[in-house]
Amino acid sequence: MNNESQFQINDNDSMQNMHPKEFVKLGDFNRLTIVKEVDFGLYLDGGEEGEILLPQRYVPQNCSIGDQIDVFIYLDQDERLVATTEIPLAKVGDFAFLKCSWVNEYGAFLDWGLMKDLFCPFREQKRHMEIGQSYIVYVYMDEESYRIVASAKVEHFFSDRVAEYNQGDEVDLLVWQKTDLGFKVIIDNQYPGLAYEDQIFKRIFTGDRMKGYIQNVREDGKIDVTLQQMGRKQTENFSESLLEYLKNNNGFCDLGDKSDAEDIKRRFQVSKKTYKKAIGDLYRKRLIVIEEGGIRLA
Repeated sequence: MNNESQFQINDNDSMQNMHPKEFVKLGDFNRLTIVKEVDFGLYLDGGEEGEILLPQRYVPQNCSIGDQIDVFIYLDQDERLVATTEIPLAKVGDFAFLKCSWVNEYGAFLDWGLMKDLFCPFREQKRHMEIGQSYIVYVYMDEESYRIVASAKVEHFFSDRVAEYNQGDEVDLLVWQKTDLGFKVIIDNQYPGLAYEDQIFKRIFTGDRMKGYIQNVREDGKIDVTLQQMGRKQTENFSESLLEYLKNNNGFCDLGDKSDAEDIKRRFQVSKKTYKKAIGDLYRKRLIVIEEGGIRLA
């Protein structure tokens, strides 16, 4: 039991404070009790599922029979429950950007960070996946086969609940695909949204994960997002960034309020409007002086 792990181990003294054991969640993280040690690993108490093997290569340091350990449960090559302390790129219920490792006559297999690849059948592909290419997919449990599978038809898996966001709320975004209007995104692993092209001031790509902000929830339920904070908060944050830039660049920036918007966008990933507001903010605080060729620390 000498392998390192990022997972938490709970000793015997803490076990008495644990809640009653729940059913094992396939394709998710579980906290299970070590019940047996063998040459090739540990067996964990899987409740009604019986004992589940944690192979030796994944056994963390300093754990003993009776300890509880956090593991991810999935199916091995023989479709048996197996545990791992590896952390996958996605679990059941997640949207993710995964690379195709290989293809056979039944479908594609995606690298999701575990020893056994994740299967995506042809019926769940929008177009035939190719080895080496990456795709936005949804990970779910196929009830008929009791297998963890992926689907590239992600629009079938968005939440049908009404999104209860307010303007300016911070959210987690997964960039989904490019459109004529901008980029489709997946919000908080639940809802589709759109970031408009004219409000994106940095290069983004499918599969990128980032923070975003709710701009508008329309009456039809569609959600618009922006990658920058809005209003006064955005100006304040960028003012601090611009001041730091000046301190790190000999107190001078050759971009002023009359500079080209594209030059400002390339340098600072903000709009010219935001840049001018930040200049005004720093000038009023007497932190900068405005010169013919740009701005300088006061």
